[in-house]
Amino acid sequence: MPPDRHKMKREVIITCEHASCAVPSAFKSLFRGQGKLLRSHRGYDPHSIDLATALATRLKCKLFLGTVTRLLVEPNRSLGHHALFSEFTRSISEPEQLELLNAYYFPYRAAVEGEIRSRIRKRRTVLHLSIHTFTPVFDGKPRATDVGLLYDPARDGETSLMKAWQRQLSRQLPELRTRRNYPYQGRSDGFTTELRKKFPDAGYLGIEIEVRNSLRPTSAIWHKLTETFGTLARDFCVAGH
Repeated sequence: MPPDRHKMKREVIITCEHASCAVPSAFKSLFRGQGKLLRSHRGYDPHSIDLATALATRLKCKLFLGTVTRLLVEPNRSLGHHALFSEFTRSISEPEQLELLNAYYFPYRAAVEGEIRSRIRKRRTVLHLSIHTFTPVFDGKPRATDVGLLYDPARDGETSLMKAWQRQLSRQLPELRTRRNYPYQGRSDGFTTELRKKFPDAGYLGIEIEVRNSLRPTSAIWHKLTETFGTLARDFCVAGH
């Protein structure tokens, strides 16, 4: 029988898969002349590291950061997914692709999964916040939101929590449009989707937070958003004590 979430201590971990647009020296030749692309939303998630580190500092919780551009290998896609490698690395040799996986993909995923597994074994419920940003216009179409909360509607814990978070965000930050499972579906291929297959609802809640990347970390609204997310996550943990 799975553990009862209400009898388990609650803890938060934060990940940021697309924190960096760095290219290791061994692969720089693949991206010659692509500096602008690497610094765009295709190369990484602008400002995601700012939100992730601010939340981790506020919550005093474990933080995992991706260290290379998603155009090298995509840590938020499963093995075999067509977007695991980009147009820059799809045609390199299989040994080179394996080198990328062994250096940047498997260690990152194993570290996060290991942290979650260790805490669940200690009868903890883990709230995993995977921090991302998105471009306001994609394929010429404006996206009608500022903040997205991505989760699996089939998991009751994630659903009830995100409904509550959306209400609180709309109340605290009425100037920002907050939507659930937008601009992406929370059940689409991704790291949290794979982790849900490995951990029960009572022990793991995998939430992707998506913030419009035109919001600036120096702005007042950004600081208020960070504060609100921090409070929501802290309240979740306190409610489990």
